[in-house]
Amino acid sequence: MEPIVSVEKLRMKFPGDESLIFKDLSLSFDQGEKVLLLGPSGCGKSTLLQVLSGLIPNSIEVPMKAEKLKCPSSWGYVFQDPDSQFCMPFADEEIAFVLENLSVPKEEMKEKIQNHFRKVGLNLDHTSIDTLSGGMKQRLAIASVLALEPEVIFLDEPTAMLDPEGTKEIWDLLKEVGKDKTVIIVEHKIDHVLEFIERIVLLNDDGQIIADGPRDTILSLYKNEMREHGIWFPGVWDEYIQSNAPTREYHFTDGLPLLDVQGFSGFRNKEEKIHVEELKVHSGEWIVIRGENGAGKSTLLHALMQFIKTKGTYELVGNPIKVVKKPTDHMTFVFQNPEFQFVANTVYEEIAYSLRIDRRPQQEIDERVRSLLKVFRLEAHRDKHPFQLSMGQKRRLSVAASIVIDKKIILLDEPTFGQDSKNTFALLEWFEEYRRRGITVIMVTHDDHISKNFATRIWTVKDGNVISDENIAQAGFVETKVKRSVM
Repeated sequence: MEPIVSVEKLRMKFPGDESLIFKDLSLSFDQGEKVLLLGPSGCGKSTLLQVLSGLIPNSIEVPMKAEKLKCPSSWGYVFQDPDSQFCMPFADEEIAFVLENLSVPKEEMKEKIQNHFRKVGLNLDHTSIDTLSGGMKQRLAIASVLALEPEVIFLDEPTAMLDPEGTKEIWDLLKEVGKDKTVIIVEHKIDHVLEFIERIVLLNDDGQIIADGPRDTILSLYKNEMREHGIWFPGVWDEYIQSNAPTREYHFTDGLPLLDVQGFSGFRNKEEKIHVEELKVHSGEWIVIRGENGAGKSTLLHALMQFIKTKGTYELVGNPIKVVKKPTDHMTFVFQNPEFQFVANTVYEEIAYSLRIDRRPQQEIDERVRSLLKVFRLEAHRDKHPFQLSMGQKRRLSVAASIVIDKKIILLDEPTFGQDSKNTFALLEWFEEYRRRGITVIMVTHDDHISKNFATRIWTVKDGNVISDENIAQAGFVETKVKRSVM
């Protein structure tokens, strides 16, 4: 039987790179197959998906050669970053755009649009896409692709920014609509994917295929290789915790909170989007913010950073926020979408940017940047433009650039999405090291493993309100109060 998608002896080289990203890679996919492409962050999984769909080189010009490339005639693609695929400013118009291209009569559109919204758990109408949370944008992107009714679906981490319940709902939906379709998936969160896929293609750091076969065979015979390359597999978190159980030590100041809010609200377009009755934050805490997509988690971070209009009592390091000239002197922020904060043309200069603004000596800049490039495994990419990186690499770069100058508080919005296991654990260990030095970590995440094993407090956000503030003192954690001066 002729494969529905295939490539033979693929070779690619990004401009400026010394080495090939693929070297004579060959793959084929039969009609109806459900295949998972697994590999470490930055190995080329998303790039391979774009080649198989024909986006490269037809829409994205990248030098490549292949003896044969067969792309599907009917396909849909869900990008890792949902913002990169929207064509219209409003949610209903995004679906209407697809339906218009399918020649759906205008009188049928409203019902079909709402039907596609319901499929992915969205309750929207003429809603501006810019006002949606990251998770809601992902649902909308999936809805627009499903509206195409494609034969082949390419999925590039379609649930990366969804909460656990939303992740399960989307995969239940994709399993249903993908029954009779060819589905090729790139995904780090594999728990809900494994029961759907039949085949796994395993890639190493250099984009070479190290295994290709039935799901159970690959998971059984190649666990050591997956562990070595930092590829997620069932039970990897349990293995990590058994050998790296974190010890909890709280580093409080002598009574002065770093951050103190009371009767505090954040607004978008004069509409209250987040409200906090009272929260106090001390040095050396690791606070995880949890809640469903659209609950207001990111908005809470934006309010604390003063990115949006706020009202109420807010003191930062003992001073009313109104008299704090630059909150960024005390806090740093990592966006959910790392591309929102890139300002330089190379990875090196992106990390160096804040140091140059601060007029640090060149020797200090070189030493600090080199150190962070090594810590965040970006040494081989120092001269690349940030937009040339994979999403996982962009995320690591955004963290490195944000913390290049030490601040008292680090606010992070989903810092581990798109990361392989090796880089996830390295990031968490790095945050833990900072926390032990008295720096406060405030992190939005849907990963329950982080909440369970690293957090000292958990804030839960629901419907625009912080509804609970839970101090963590679980068995196995050592809870001590260490008096420490503010940095």
